[in-house]
Amino acid sequence: MFDINQIFDPATLLALAIILLVSFPVHEFAHAFVAYRLGDDTAARQGRLSLNPLRHLDPLGTIMLIATQAFGWAKPVPVAPWRLRHGPRAGHALVSVAGPASNLLMASVVAVVWRAGLLQLIPVDLDLTVFMFVSINITLFLFNLIPIGPLDGFSVLSGLVDERTAQMIQPLYTYGPFILMGLLLLGNVVPGFNPLGQFLSEGTQATMRLLLGY
Repeated sequence: MFDINQIFDPATLLALAIILLVSFPVHEFAHAFVAYRLGDDTAARQGRLSLNPLRHLDPLGTIMLIATQAFGWAKPVPVAPWRLRHGPRAGHALVSVAGPASNLLMASVVAVVWRAGLLQLIPVDLDLTVFMFVSINITLFLFNLIPIGPLDGFSVLSGLVDERTAQMIQPLYTYGPFILMGLLLLGNVVPGFNPLGQFLSEGTQATMRLLLGY
């Protein structure tokens, strides 16, 4: 829910800034790095094998993150699947899963540091910032693994199934943006029925309890 007062809260601004300047670049860098290690230097040649936020940030995705305080996106990393080791489907699955995995890793590392009490040594109350950082990274992890194109989850699923099944699920990529838009708007059309929001909310809360203890 868009809340202008919360957005201008210092802890919220700090969390969003860290997401934009750290989480988004790390996510895209992870894609580029794994692709490079698997033999595809397409992203590297376009300057995406970098942690520089300016290489990765997408204006609309940035606005979406600020507005929703839950999820947004950066510029997709270009990948040439046919150049990847292990084959285009399996190789692309490894490249794709690297991004969401980096979000889960960042959330986990910050949660461990917080639970160890190390952040309490800093003379600033960072609890809300930590909560938002961990929460948004978990949401990005879950959202990106939804098996609908153009999200990473579609390529991951395609790499796990056989060739025939991969062809059968191709419509999930072709019509993916429309499916996602429909799922995002469904809660407004049918009050109380929001499967995507419920999945993200419950999944994020469950993972938050696991990582932060509440």
